[in-house]
Amino acid sequence: MNVTLRVWKQPAPNQPGRFESYPAKDIPAEASFLEMLDIVNNQLESEGKEPIAFDSDCREGICGTCGIVIDGRPHGPGKAITTCQLYMRAFNEGDTITLEPWRAKAFPVLKDLVVDRAAFDRVIQAGGYISINTGNACDANALPVAKLDSDRAMDAAACIGCGACVAACKNASAMLFVSAKVSHLALLPQGQPERRTRVVAMIEQMDKEGFGNCTNESECEAECPKEISVANIARLNREFLLAKLLT
Repeated sequence: MNVTLRVWKQPAPNQPGRFESYPAKDIPAEASFLEMLDIVNNQLESEGKEPIAFDSDCREGICGTCGIVIDGRPHGPGKAITTCQLYMRAFNEGDTITLEPWRAKAFPVLKDLVVDRAAFDRVIQAGGYISINTGNACDANALPVAKLDSDRAMDAAACIGCGACVAACKNASAMLFVSAKVSHLALLPQGQPERRTRVVAMIEQMDKEGFGNCTNESECEAECPKEISVANIARLNREFLLAKLLT
């Protein structure tokens, strides 16, 4: 199949960017979106031209580094998939496909489609951990956890920190990401020692990074490749209010 790519090209963080068009010719329909970009880049390099810069790592929908806004949607068309899980059969012959980086103050563009998501790392460093003494492995039932709580914790822990929630939100809010990290620890006994300080520290760091506020429109949940529920944002708000009242 043959399509045209309309790609945001920006040589450096402090330089202006613009859209440029690239032909993508003879692309197999079974190729993934990133494989298509590889094919286009190979052609560009053979012509002595600058390739399109984009992030990728595992290419299995696990790491979350492959974030691209495709035709206005983080990770492109489809539900509960990352960019590397998107296949060219989702498009039609002759389509023009627009590719942009995540657009957020807290995610500055490094080059083309690559953004700096270190803000997420700093939010995690602020409180997304537990401080417990570890020794030999415990028996599985040494710390009993209610089935409902364990299920909810596992669902929240599925967040891969890709930033699609931020890219989808008109306010560039990171509430879904932060709420997932706070929830999966708040629901488990191992997360109780720092439960109150964690949520305050992570929200304060989130605000410091320049992420916007949540207005409960749920674009984040709709575009999340792991289908993290906005119910976690409600839990985050409750945790934050309790922490403020009890500390």
